[in-house]
Amino acid sequence: MRYLNDEELAVASRFLFLSMALLVMQQDIRTIESGAFKIKEPYLKLLEKMIAEATNERHMLRDTMRKKAIKVVILNKNDSFSSYLFLCQGREETRNYFNPAIRKKVEAIVQEFMLKALPLFQPHASANI
Repeated sequence: MRYLNDEELAVASRFLFLSMALLVMQQDIRTIESGAFKIKEPYLKLLEKMIAEATNERHMLRDTMRKKAIKVVILNKNDSFSSYLFLCQGREETRNYFNPAIRKKVEAIVQEFMLKALPLFQPHASANI
């Protein structure tokens, strides 16, 4: 049964999956820094811009969640499913997510921020050969 309205659930779930996407981007930076990449800078700059944009959005979402008294708490996680408790002004809703579905949502957010960050690199991409 749904106890949170669509807007509350959208804010809370976006915050949850955006937080996961930020962790993935930060892990990717560590992987690139310690990896055998010949040229690391373009990848690092792209990821840093993506993280900056995502952090700004998460900050705004956190402010909205504070104003509306929305919280997200992890309940359980196993190989197949993850359960989260969404709280809003005394109302509770438990949501179960299939882990591969979480991965797809996080991947979509990473791609979204990549597309936002890529136009910054467009002027430098063209080389006169």
